[in-house]
Amino acid sequence: MAPARKRSRLEKAKHFLKGGGVIRDDSDDELGDVDHPWQWIFAEKTANSGDKSLDNNASTSRKRKASAAGQNEKLIVGAQMGSFKCRIGDAVLLKAEGNEAWVGLICDLFDGEDGEKMANFMWFSTPKEIRNKIKKRTDVMENELYLTPSWDDNPLTTVNGKAAVVSPTAFAKRHPSGRVPRTSKDFGKIFVCRRGCNTRTATYTEEFVWEDLYGGETDIPALIQLVKSQTKATRKRSGKGAPPDRDTEEYIAADEEDDGVPKTPKKRRRLNDAATTPTPQRAKLTPKKFLTPTSKRIVIKKPLEFTPLGTRILSPSVLSSPFQLARNQLHVSAVPASLPCREDEFSEVYSVLEKAITDGSGSCIYIAGTPGTGKTATVREVVAQLNASVLEEELDDFIFVEINGMKVTDPHQSYSLLWEALRGDRVSPSHALELLDREFSAPSPRRVPCVVLMDELDQLVTKNQSVMYNFFNWPGLRHSRLIVLAVANTMDLPERTLSNKISSRLGLHRITFRGYTHDQLMQIIQSRLENVPGNIVHPDAVQFASRKVAAVSGDARRALDICRRAVEIAETEALDANTNSTNEDDAPLPDTPSRTGRGSKASKGTNSNAGAESTLQKKAALAPKPGIVTIATIKRAIAEATSSPLQQYLRSLPLASKLFLAALLARIRRTGIAEAVLGDVADEAKRLGTMSQLKDVKDSLLVEEAWDSLGASRTTLAELNSSAVNVAGATRAHGAAGDKVARVLGMNSAAAGLLEAGLIGMESRRGERVGRIQLTVGTEEVLLALRDDDSVKGLGFA
Repeated sequence: MAPARKRSRLEKAKHFLKGGGVIRDDSDDELGDVDHPWQWIFAEKTANSGDKSLDNNASTSRKRKASAAGQNEKLIVGAQMGSFKCRIGDAVLLKAEGNEAWVGLICDLFDGEDGEKMANFMWFSTPKEIRNKIKKRTDVMENELYLTPSWDDNPLTTVNGKAAVVSPTAFAKRHPSGRVPRTSKDFGKIFVCRRGCNTRTATYTEEFVWEDLYGGETDIPALIQLVKSQTKATRKRSGKGAPPDRDTEEYIAADEEDDGVPKTPKKRRRLNDAATTPTPQRAKLTPKKFLTPTSKRIVIKKPLEFTPLGTRILSPSVLSSPFQLARNQLHVSAVPASLPCREDEFSEVYSVLEKAITDGSGSCIYIAGTPGTGKTATVREVVAQLNASVLEEELDDFIFVEINGMKVTDPHQSYSLLWEALRGDRVSPSHALELLDREFSAPSPRRVPCVVLMDELDQLVTKNQSVMYNFFNWPGLRHSRLIVLAVANTMDLPERTLSNKISSRLGLHRITFRGYTHDQLMQIIQSRLENVPGNIVHPDAVQFASRKVAAVSGDARRALDICRRAVEIAETEALDANTNSTNEDDAPLPDTPSRTGRGSKASKGTNSNAGAESTLQKKAALAPKPGIVTIATIKRAIAEATSSPLQQYLRSLPLASKLFLAALLARIRRTGIAEAVLGDVADEAKRLGTMSQLKDVKDSLLVEEAWDSLGASRTTLAELNSSAVNVAGATRAHGAAGDKVARVLGMNSAAAGLLEAGLIGMESRRGERVGRIQLTVGTEEVLLALRDDDSVKGLGFA
């Protein structure tokens, strides 16, 4: 075997900052280069004789038995691979990433569900794994470890050799200099332990002497009891490998008879009140319904790595008027103190995340709902609430990372973002994928759970769907502790877009965010306007906007945008009203009325004028005041929000262009062909104009010309030749004197304007009447824009 390379100072510093196990430069030296199969080491035990040392141990829960014959059975006491042997109660090294190793105490050996040989380890912790810098002890020796009240199941293939755990006195006897030479067999394998510690709560036990406390397998129960009793566990965990206390509490020894033969222990019956039903422990830990946290709760949370939004710097003048304050509160980027109307969804997401973090297991959750239903905001608030619980030492620490599909140029960049959140290193996507596969596949006793929010999931779908497969496959690995929250706008994205192998890994846990009802939208808007003075938004206007949005989509962002635009319109009206009142104040005041008797005509005229003025004042009082958001203001805001720029341009067209479009649509409906001849469109415009009852069309576009008997028109020939299309309706054969014919003005210029705007396509031919015309925009867009236009009512747009 080649000699181990000496680690530089820079590598040691990087290792210390990265955190993890102890440094191992001589990996696999004890187990050798050949991977022999692991085999059990058995010791015959009598089933009825029992073993008090084992009854208090975690091994009793799994019954370390391989085969039974009568009353005798073989119990697993150790394992070997080639010449390497380890037994229950031994301290061993486990492989970790790179040249690191974990140190654990073997508490149990058993066969796994898939036939793999497994072991249950009680972990030792390095001082750098304690994140609480306030409670962290400073009197730490160079190679000191803490015994922790945490257990985990790992395959025996992860064992990397034996470790020696001693007291400081024993270590000083073996190495008086305080350092282990690199040539010594103890290098990287001997550690000092004088305290136990809960790394999550940073609570320590009293100092002890390792040799006095622990001597082998029989002392494991006392060791476990010492660490659990003297370290603070703020939350009861249901870890798979944790030694269950109920094993010794639920069983009582049977009464021994005169023959002295011990009996099989009987299970103790738990006594409950007859009127009460036993409640599961999980139900006690998690309330059935949560309320979204108030502002007092959010104050204590630390900053999380959310996807950053554009920072809006508000000047002090923002809060100077109610309009500006309302616009600020109604902005979609404004973060409210609480999220109303999402208590049930908040409770469900909170419960699932809390359970996964507490159990240290991986999980996938699919969250679906239409845009603007509060999916991302609810998840962020749940994470903030969980983070507050971490700060109060009520929950294990976790890492949160948000990956937004709309903010990554390539879906494969998700690998780099996740690895950077885990380790702080920025690498390429391909390298990050290799590191993540190795990270989630290797055992790590104290890996911090990671919560990944994958927003805009449909934007992360690739051709071979490899990104989705990896992110949904990692949570299913034994040691990953990865929790993926997939957020999408479509309910059936897994079935419609993803393959079966990906949708199956996504799981069946799905949470649906339905669109807001009008009552919920009213509550959301009113909560934003609670601290706005002046009552500038009428309650009927809020209800009207909420009903309009709820009838279409239930999008809270759309409702907030409409109300915010209505506030802007009301603010403009208030400024205009103040400007007009200022101008009126500058005008000369009217003369003072002269003194006249009550019975005079002047008095009567004055009284009549006073009555008229009082009537006007009453009407003015009933009319809405400028600066108040009313239903009419909301209608204007909705019209602006629902109309596209194309529709706004169509509404601003001149009357001749609108008549030309009406004639073109009528011709298309009549023939069923998407194109029409220019002359036919002009004739259709003449018929529509003649049949319509619109005064503007008849007065402005239709002109009656009298023809003499010779067929000469009052219009000059030059004017006729200037626009052949304009006189398309006037090309009737000459009639008797006094005959009148109607022609349509402006059709040529209307066609040219629509052609320049790109609304129609026109074929250029020698004769202007024979050119073909085709509509280049959707018929629905034209009808939607002009159906409520009073200037063209009756021309077929409705």
